[in-house]
Amino acid sequence: MLVGIDSIANRGASPERKSLLRFITCGSVDDGKSTLIGRLLYDTRQIFDDQIRALETDSARLGTQGKAIDFALLVDGLAAEREQGITIDVAYRFCSTATRKFVIADTPGHEQYTRNMITGASTADAAVILIDATKGILTQTRRHSLLVNLIGVRHRVLAVNKMDLVDEDGETRFAEIVADYRAFAVQAGLGEFIAIPVAGVRGDNVVDRSAAMPWYAGPTLLETLEDLEVDTDAAARAPFCMPVQWVNRPDSSFRGFAGLITSGATEPGDSVRILPSGVNSTVARILTMDGDLSNARAGQSVILTLTGEIDCARGDFIAAANDPPAVADRFEASIVWLDSDPLVPSRTYSLKLASQVVGVTLQTPKYELNVNTMEHLAAKTLKLNGIGVTELATDRPIVFAPYTEDKSLGGFILIDRVTNATVACGMIHFALRRSTNIHWQTLSVDRAARARLKNQRPAVAWLTGLSGAGKSTIANLVEKKLNRMNRHSFLLDGDNIRHGLNKDLGFTETDRIENIRRVGEVARLMSDAGLIVIAAFISPFRAEREMVRAMIPRGEFLEVFIDTSLAEAERRDVKGLYAKARAGELKNFTGIDSPYEAPLAPELHIDTTAMSAEAAANAIVEALLDLGN
Repeated sequence: MLVGIDSIANRGASPERKSLLRFITCGSVDDGKSTLIGRLLYDTRQIFDDQIRALETDSARLGTQGKAIDFALLVDGLAAEREQGITIDVAYRFCSTATRKFVIADTPGHEQYTRNMITGASTADAAVILIDATKGILTQTRRHSLLVNLIGVRHRVLAVNKMDLVDEDGETRFAEIVADYRAFAVQAGLGEFIAIPVAGVRGDNVVDRSAAMPWYAGPTLLETLEDLEVDTDAAARAPFCMPVQWVNRPDSSFRGFAGLITSGATEPGDSVRILPSGVNSTVARILTMDGDLSNARAGQSVILTLTGEIDCARGDFIAAANDPPAVADRFEASIVWLDSDPLVPSRTYSLKLASQVVGVTLQTPKYELNVNTMEHLAAKTLKLNGIGVTELATDRPIVFAPYTEDKSLGGFILIDRVTNATVACGMIHFALRRSTNIHWQTLSVDRAARARLKNQRPAVAWLTGLSGAGKSTIANLVEKKLNRMNRHSFLLDGDNIRHGLNKDLGFTETDRIENIRRVGEVARLMSDAGLIVIAAFISPFRAEREMVRAMIPRGEFLEVFIDTSLAEAERRDVKGLYAKARAGELKNFTGIDSPYEAPLAPELHIDTTAMSAEAAANAIVEALLDLGN
């Protein structure tokens, strides 16, 4: 705790009570978060300095810990945000005779830095939510309170700050704010909280009780933080689980699986299950840099060896065989959107949960939460700082737990596959039942057998470019040439597909993404059948082209950029579409009022202003033959 020696001397605390409390300060801009932390630091350090000087001659009471006081530099969250793009956690360490140690995260109150507030809250045991007594509850107060609850922070302390500015009617004003916040908390299902009137500038009720507020008889902020319960044994009580972070080379004589044990304990001879495969094995050895261990528990980084030849890779989990976590690929989850570009339903993002990284698509949100009224609003997307609930599907099963049961297996982030930017964080509610009822059926005739029958290597040649670039013409020539060579192929053309499979889709960004997703699945199935697939689609977004590439086995996808300038495409305008788009008769037309994202590193780049359609088709066929056809 911050007052260390004073607590031992005056309260009779024992060393066994000492624990670590991680807490954040949050709330709206200029509510006084950094000032409050500064006052907390200043007042407690003054107490320490006075008491150490008084007791430094009493070695019997101080023992060898008298100099074990270490204050770290206080860093303002907003200043760090501006300079480095991050919020820095500020740690304070105190002598080992103190009753508690703290790690404090001063999170910025600006709405655009919500991602940093969530980062700080993700490991916190408590949140000190500040409210300016002169302003009352603001939108950002509500947003931060909801996020604290969503992230699963156990304790909430409401610090009504700047009480020195409302001295004359302080008691009434404090009661009004607490009543307003309680009504909001009940409506939002936030649970209980502790309210304290403080004045950060003067230090009232921060460390010492305030003579200026005789009407308040409760604990100070520091006393409250000292007395909050922290469950330090929860991870130890849970079943054994370790995400695999590293595996030595398969050709090595030693086969070890390294990771940090997140819960439970294990010892040689324990039965374990590899997830998500479900294969069972037994722990053979537990190794560290210092040699073998007889057992290991939560919080330790170790290398496990297992009996038998076990297929286990980075991102897999080793868990207790009798109580493993669940595995699924479809979920309901809460999402906090953190990117300036909105959520695009059906677009493939990367989902990172523990050591697992998988592709994921999100459905249109079930609803967005209005942080002021708590209404569930209909929404087609989520924008910056939006909070909503949606369903999501991963491209393969992952190990998970509901966030309320296990933060490490229920909390995830979403990453844009093109920019690698973190765009959202999420908390899993539960797996959808259909994900556990649907299983892959093992088939006797596989992809390789079908390819051998056709005497060719399956492949997908994906032609992308502006309307009028020449995709359909070139694709048709490619299939004619393959047909003359007795190759088994199929041409998927953008216009033709919209007459049948995708006739229910329009040309909005969301519909375009779904159009390419469906075509990608068809192309994958056709290549599984052993065919050479030629796909001719504008496919304007890089993320969706990468999504299709990820569906196809490595080395069997050929991205072909059919390149021409917009001016040349408009000059050709064989379908009259550009003219309609320029006249406003055709909305969401690529190149006019909808963007085209050119490939960054296609396997083939064909400029149709410099190469004939015949030459382009020859180049594509040659590239396909180089793949093994």
